[in-house]
Amino acid sequence: MKITFKLFASLTDFLPQQVRTSNQMDLQVPDGATILQVIEPFGLPEKMVHLVLINGKYIAPQDRATHALQPDDVLAIWPPIAGG
Repeated sequence: MKITFKLFASLTDFLPQQVRTSNQMDLQVPDGATILQVIEPFGLPEKMVHLVLINGKYIAPQDRATHALQPDDVLAIWPPIAGG
């Protein structure tokens, strides 16, 4: 199934070079894939996976290993952001 995978801020460095400027890519994943299964091949450091949204809805850390994605979902991930 196809999903859209988006990474923001410093996490865009983990995307393939050709899609970094748009910060997103279409991705084919197995039916029933979880968030953690999708991000694992990209090598994102766990401490950098801070804010995770599916279709704009927050997914808590304890649910990321079991939340199954659906066709055409948009998975968006932000690192922790410090402000001043």
